[in-house]
Amino acid sequence: MKRRKGNFRREKRLRAIARERVGAVKPARVMEPKTKRKKPKHPGRWNEDLA
Repeated sequence: MKRRKGNFRREKRLRAIARERVGAVKPARVMEPKTKRKKPKHPGRWNEDLA
């Protein structure tokens, strides 16, 4: 049995043309955990007071 030909998808064709013109999409960056990215709003000063 022959394999059936797929339907024409305008969106896929449009993306293929865009990729051809602009180039491949850059790989996504790995996101760091929020604790490393964001500094605390109120940094604690307990260590300075106790020392």
